Amino acid sequence: MKPRRVGMARGYEEMDGANVPRPPGPTGTVGGPSGGDTAASVAGNPSSVAAAGGTMLAGAAPEFELASVSVVPDDTYTVTQAVNALGFGWFQVKLSLCVGLCWMADSMEMTILSVLGPALHCDWGISRYQQALVTTVVFLGMMLSSTFWGHLSDRYGRKPALTLCGVLLFLYGLLSSVAPSFGWLLLLRGLVGFAIGCVPQSVTLYAEFLPTKQRAKCVVLLDCFWALGACFEVALALAVTPTLGWRWLLGLSAAPLFIFAIITPWLPESARYHVTSGQSDKALNTLEQIAKDNRRPMLLGRLVVEGPSGSRGSLKALLGSSLRRTTLLLWFIWMSCAFCYYGLVLMSTELFGGKNKTIIDGGMTADDGITIDCQPLATTDYMDLLWTTLAEFPGIFATIYVIEKFGRKKTMALQFLFYAGCVLMITVTEVRVFLTIILFMARGVIAGLFQAAYVYTPEVYPTALRSVGVGGCSALARLGAMATPYIAQVLFQSSIWSAVTVYGIFAACASVACMLLPYETRGADLAH
Repeated sequence: MKPRRVGMARGYEEMDGANVPRPPGPTGTVGGPSGGDTAASVAGNPSSVAAAGGTMLAGAAPEFELASVSVVPDDTYTVTQAVNALGFGWFQVKLSLCVGLCWMADSMEMTILSVLGPALHCDWGISRYQQALVTTVVFLGMMLSSTFWGHLSDRYGRKPALTLCGVLLFLYGLLSSVAPSFGWLLLLRGLVGFAIGCVPQSVTLYAEFLPTKQRAKCVVLLDCFWALGACFEVALALAVTPTLGWRWLLGLSAAPLFIFAIITPWLPESARYHVTSGQSDKALNTLEQIAKDNRRPMLLGRLVVEGPSGSRGSLKALLGSSLRRTTLLLWFIWMSCAFCYYGLVLMSTELFGGKNKTIIDGGMTADDGITIDCQPLATTDYMDLLWTTLAEFPGIFATIYVIEKFGRKKTMALQFLFYAGCVLMITVTEVRVFLTIILFMARGVIAGLFQAAYVYTPEVYPTALRSVGVGGCSALARLGAMATPYIAQVLFQSSIWSAVTVYGIFAACASVACMLLPYETRGADLAH
């Protein structure tokens, strides 16, 4: 790291808590509290030392003068420089496991929606619109809470927000399993969605502890935990739902949330948050812990702020002249991404379960007198769902390679186009094997695309706006996810062609939006 001389580090603000010890000396000497300004004047005019110290005479020994000047560090460093210098090690490995568990729990709560709808359709005889409403209410809670969690984490820190999130998710997930009626189930699933709105803040926390060279790969690899959670949920549904029912499935799916709630007290707080909020001592403690865990020497010098902090947590700042275009395009990209991803998940269940259409025993009828068709998922359906879910793993690793070779913008644009082609191919075949292959390719590319968006968004926003920026994008994503069940579950039943055309158009428009983004962040430090 190149040292910055005192008085020449423009745009940086000195913080309390410098980790270079000062030798003892009387107050008012060069080594005293006012040493920063005094040392600069001493370095520029040695004859003024006597006036500065009050005890040094002209002609004093040069050794004393040099010692007086050296007590003030002339090196400065930022959190970004410290994280890059300390590298990737055991600290990041532990953090990966903690954040990955949170991501896995989120995935399970999302994947369960594709199984819960058909189960309620058979058990309680709910209509198609009610079935879609079960999915919509979860995303409504997520949309309403995303900005709230962003403000909360910017104001009180990422760690307290994630701790509260874990407790609420476990509580509402467990209560959902004993819901006495459809109305209570909607309320509790909406509260689950409200708590899930905080999960993107775990990615923000994770990204802020990653060195620049490993950041994109690690954030994309975090999606492995999402894919693992989705696969685990499908396997759990296969083992539990046919015999014990959907209530046991909801209850057992809350187990990872309980584990995450227990380990959240050991999560580290963001050093960038501490610096920008004026808590440099805590930031230094965190950086020293990284150095200890990674077995690297701690940097010497002053910890400084990475430029002016500006308006912290301001949604208005996201729509300022410098960020307006980026924000609006990212909002549409995230909305399209969630619309396409969850639409594909729900369509997969409809495509596989539709082969098992039966009439409910006992002559159960809907309010309008029409006999309700029940579509329970068979073992082969669960297995095909598991295969298509496994596609997320190759999609992740392909994204790791492409995103670093071609950049974030081009990668997302190409993935949207590939997804559009895959969903349109659903209408050209009814052969189960070919249909599974098409869904496999589409699921892999849209999973990688979602994580590419998670990589790009924290990189393009400055530290003071990063959490509210990711939270705002997440809120718009939930808007797309709220609409998708009415396409994938309602419109799909009447016209498959109309449903897949809607997804194809959205994907093509989002591809154009990716190319219109004004910044490419490949290889860049997190924005100040």
